[in-house]
Amino acid sequence: MPLVNVTVNDRPYTIACDEGEEEHLRELAAHVDSRVRELVDSVGQAGEQRLLLMTALVIADSQFESLALLEKRATEIAALTESKEKLERRIAELEERAVAALDTAAKRLDELAVRVGRA
Repeated sequence: MPLVNVTVNDRPYTIACDEGEEEHLRELAAHVDSRVRELVDSVGQAGEQRLLLMTALVIADSQFESLALLEKRATEIAALTESKEKLERRIAELEERAVAALDTAAKRLDELAVRVGRA
C-alpha cells in the first residue's frame, strides 16, 4: 500500500492509499489545503483541529449543495423527458391523422376523376 506525503496548512501528513490512487490523493489534499487557507485568511489561525473541522464542514456544505443541485437537475431532466415523450406521441398521432386525411382526399379525387370521366 503506497504512502503519500501531503501538506495541509503548512503541516506534513503521510497517508496510505490504494495502488494507483496517489495522484488523486494529492489532488484531494491540495483541495483541502486551499479551503483551509481560505478559512485562515478569513478567521486566522484558529487551531489545527478547529480549522480542519471548519474545512470539513465547508466541504460537506458544498457537497450537499452539489447533491441538491444534481437532484434538481435529475427532476428537470425527468420532466423534460416526459414532455418529449408526450410530444412524440402527439406527433405520431397527428401524422396518423394526416395520412388518413390524405388517403380520404386521394379516394375522393379518384371518385371525382371517375365521375368526370363518365360525364
